[in-house]
Amino acid sequence: MPTTRLNRKKAPVIHEPVEFDVRLPQYEKAVLSNGVEVIQVNMGTEDTLQLNWVFNAGNWFETLKGQAAATNFLLKNGTTTRSAFAINEHFEYYGAYLNRTCYTETAEITLHCLSRHVQHLLPSLAELLTDATFPEEELFIYKQNSKQRLKVGLEKSDFVASRLIDSYLFGESHPYGKYNMPEDYDPITREQLISFYETYYCKGRCVIFAAGKLPADLIPLLEASFGHLPLRPHTAQDHTPLHLPQPHPEKKHRVTINPEGIQAAIRLVRPFPNRHHPDFQKAMLLNSLFGGFFGSRLMANIREDKGYTYGIYSYILNHVHDSGWMISTEAGRDVSEDTIKEVYLEMARLRDEPVDEEELQMTRNYMIGSILGDLDGPFQVIARWRSLILNGLTDEFFYRGINTIKNTTAGELQELANRYLQPDDFYELVVV
Repeated sequence: MPTTRLNRKKAPVIHEPVEFDVRLPQYEKAVLSNGVEVIQVNMGTEDTLQLNWVFNAGNWFETLKGQAAATNFLLKNGTTTRSAFAINEHFEYYGAYLNRTCYTETAEITLHCLSRHVQHLLPSLAELLTDATFPEEELFIYKQNSKQRLKVGLEKSDFVASRLIDSYLFGESHPYGKYNMPEDYDPITREQLISFYETYYCKGRCVIFAAGKLPADLIPLLEASFGHLPLRPHTAQDHTPLHLPQPHPEKKHRVTINPEGIQAAIRLVRPFPNRHHPDFQKAMLLNSLFGGFFGSRLMANIREDKGYTYGIYSYILNHVHDSGWMISTEAGRDVSEDTIKEVYLEMARLRDEPVDEEELQMTRNYMIGSILGDLDGPFQVIARWRSLILNGLTDEFFYRGINTIKNTTAGELQELANRYLQPDDFYELVVV
C-alpha cells in the first residue's frame, strides 16, 4: 500500500489558537432517588476515575470560626467501626486516594481510584457520611497541628499579607475576610463538629461529579450507597446565611512583622462583581493584558524592565457571591513603594492608551491556548463544568467567554480600564 511522503523542506501550516473552534465536551446527568444529581463526563483511555462530592458546607455556614474546616478534615478520622488508620489502610489497599477540602462556600470529598475498584470503595465512603465520630484524640491532634502550621505561617510576610488584604476588602467577620488566630482553635469541641456534620453533610445539599473511564454500573452503585441517604439536591431552597461585606474604612495600610526583613509582600485589591455581571468576561481579558500571565504589562515592567520582583500577577478572586480584583507580588523592601507606583502607572497606560493589535492578539492566543489546555482530559473537563454549575451558570457562559476573548476591541478594554483600574478604588497593603 503506497504511503504519502512528508515534504520536510516545507514547514507545516501554523494555526493560532484563536482560529480553533473551542468546544466544551458535554456531560450526562443522572439523579439519585433522593434528588442528588450526578454530573458525568465519561471520557479518557485509562482505567481511572475521579468522584467528587460537593456539599454546601464551607465556612459561609459555620457559627464558630474554624468549625467548617475542622469538620471537613476530620470526616475520615474515625467511625464507630473503624479507626482513622483502618480507614486510610482500606483506601490504600485498593490504590485509591481520598481527599477532603473546605472552601468558603463549599466543602468536598474527592476520590481517585481505578475504575474497577469503585464498587469496593463507595460503601466505605458512604460510611463517612453517616457514621463519622470525630474522636477527641483526633480533634486534639488537629488543633495542635493547625496551631503549629499557623505559627510558622505568621512568620512569613506573604502569608500575613494574603490574610489581611481579604479582611480589608470584605471585613473580618465576613467569610471571605475572616482568618484564624492560634487561640481560635481552642473553643472548637467535638459536639460542635457533630452538629455541623449532621446538618451540612448527613442531611446537607450535595452534588456529585464523576469523570474518567466510568464503569457502566456507576449510577446503580452510587444509588445503592448514597441514593437512600437523607441528602438533598444542591439546588434545594434552603436558608443560607446572609453575609454583607464590611470593608475597612481606610484604603492604605502598612504592616511590619519583621523589621530586619528584606522582602515586602505587596497586595492591591478592589471590589469587583461576580461572574454574573456583564463586565466580568471582558475584565478577564483586560486582566490578562494587565497582569494575568508571564507576558503581561506588569511582568514586562516590574520584573523584566525594573527587576523589582521575580513575579507579579493580577487576578479576579474566585468567589461565588462577592469578588475582588487583586494584584499580588513580593519585592525588595527598598523598592516596595516604587513597585506600587509602577502598578498604578500601568493602570494609567491602559486607561489612556488603546492596546495595540499585536499585543491584544498575543493575549487572545494565550487565553484560548490556556482554555484548550484546561480541556485536555476528563478531570479538566469536569473541573470546568464544576465551576459553571456551582456558580449557577451554563455552557452559554463558556461560549460567550470564548466570543468575548476573540472579539472584544481595544476601545472596549480602554473603557473598562477607565471604569475599574482607578487607584483610588484599591486597598493598598505592604507587609515587611
